Amino acid sequence: MEKRVWHAFYDEGIPVTFPFVERTLPEALDRAAANRGDATALYFINRRMTYRELKDQVDRLATALARLGVVKGTRVAIQLPNLPQTVIAYYAALAAGAEVVMTNPLYVAREIEYQWFDSNCEVAILADFIWEHRVKPIREQLPVKHYIIASIPEYLGFPLNLLAPLKLKKMKPPSWARVRPGPGVHLFKKLVDSTPPDPPKVPVGLDDTAVLQYTGGTTGVSKGAVLTHRNLSVNVQSVVAWLHLTEQSDEVVLAALPFFHVFGMTSSMNFPVWAGSAMVLLPNPRDIPAIVHAVTKRRVTLFMGVPAMFAAINNYPGIDKIDISCVKSCFSGSAPLPVDVLQKFEALTGARIVEGFGLTETSPVTHGNPMRTVRKVGSIGIPFIETDAKIVDLDTGTRDLLPGEDGELVIKGPQVMREYWNNPGETANVLRDGWLFTGDIARMDKDGYFYIVGRKKDMIIVSGYNVYPDEVDGILMRHPAVLEAATIGVPHEKRGESVKSFIVLRPGMTATAEEIAAYCRENLAAFKVPRAIEFRSELPKSPVLKILRRELREQELARRS
Repeated sequence: MEKRVWHAFYDEGIPVTFPFVERTLPEALDRAAANRGDATALYFINRRMTYRELKDQVDRLATALARLGVVKGTRVAIQLPNLPQTVIAYYAALAAGAEVVMTNPLYVAREIEYQWFDSNCEVAILADFIWEHRVKPIREQLPVKHYIIASIPEYLGFPLNLLAPLKLKKMKPPSWARVRPGPGVHLFKKLVDSTPPDPPKVPVGLDDTAVLQYTGGTTGVSKGAVLTHRNLSVNVQSVVAWLHLTEQSDEVVLAALPFFHVFGMTSSMNFPVWAGSAMVLLPNPRDIPAIVHAVTKRRVTLFMGVPAMFAAINNYPGIDKIDISCVKSCFSGSAPLPVDVLQKFEALTGARIVEGFGLTETSPVTHGNPMRTVRKVGSIGIPFIETDAKIVDLDTGTRDLLPGEDGELVIKGPQVMREYWNNPGETANVLRDGWLFTGDIARMDKDGYFYIVGRKKDMIIVSGYNVYPDEVDGILMRHPAVLEAATIGVPHEKRGESVKSFIVLRPGMTATAEEIAAYCRENLAAFKVPRAIEFRSELPKSPVLKILRRELREQELARRS
């Protein structure tokens, strides 16, 4: 790794080159079980599971998978919220040599069919209510040979394991369904309990495929990023080193970010297992009361989150009287973190929030602000260990830009995916000469700190001028009455496009469109000021609470037509 300007800002003890351990994720679980067998692996509501117990469950399921015909290279879909079964299934599949396909539990039949056919999944591990209402009706149209059905109550402790089905069944939509086993349909807990922990010894190498991680499909058809065991292993090791933790840690990690999303998978599941730490499982990242309760009850020390989660906790009723000072470190990603949100959360906890950046295609983390040296609020920080990055021109991608110039962010490092599954055209488009072209418009300052300006596909062109929605949103969210903002471009006869912003106001606050526009005129060039402002009670978000501009554009175009 050549010397870069940002290396001067690495915390003391963070090396430029790193002696990455040659260890797969299943081997990391073996190590945690051997060295910390009695330590807590996970908390799930009223259930605690040790690393020894987790390893036993993983070995039993890995044995069962092998008996169902899973061999090296078989693709196993996992469609579950954050449950003990999700962790068990993920590590069992990897240990059996399978390639995991993490599937969003919110996907409808069409999305499920596309993803499982594209990846040719032969086994699917999914929740009972997903099976009953979405998968069972299209079973004959899918390539899956065996379905393993998990139920939320089966890993709860008494008496909730008996009471939960009644409550879950009444939810809208229901989160529990009675499933009868049959040919090709197996019940998760019964299958695990009836199988001995005697998995076959499958040779799994670091350069073998571990996960086909599908992009969210927010800008087109979802693509499967091929992530190897090495990609995931080095990324987790980098996070452990960056946060100054050891591999024998008593940290308690909030695991509310969905595991089916690459950020949650690495930061909230693989990271705790690698470090031998406890994870506090929460199936719903939007359930702020449950998150606050879990933080206080389990004394969470590491908070992995996204800006919407930090903001929601800041605004939680009575939060000033609740002791959440147990939180010592936080990692924020997925979207820009407003300064006032950062400052208030840090004041509530005494913790330090590290804002970072990553992509599905990079396992995901590539950048982060240092834990102890210079943190630049508003920046995604500096490239991780053995990660290189630069800004290139938007037109050709062949000319390196100077500090302060806006261009496309490109990245090179050991965490970058091998390819897009079965998609050589898109692979060639984003992987060029060893560099990953991210599609993000960014700039680098003189110290090597990077700032995301926006997405190339989100850029608005007003009368020939470039407008970056993230910049407009950043200004809007500085207004004291604005809680959330999302800006898009809408068609305009004369200008080509016009700027429109959607705004959610803070509880109890009021503001008019004229007041918001006047505020923008004080802080933005005239062509960047929203010509239309629409107030909403909420904005559409992804499962990791990222605002979906695509949906807003679709809604706007549909309304106009």
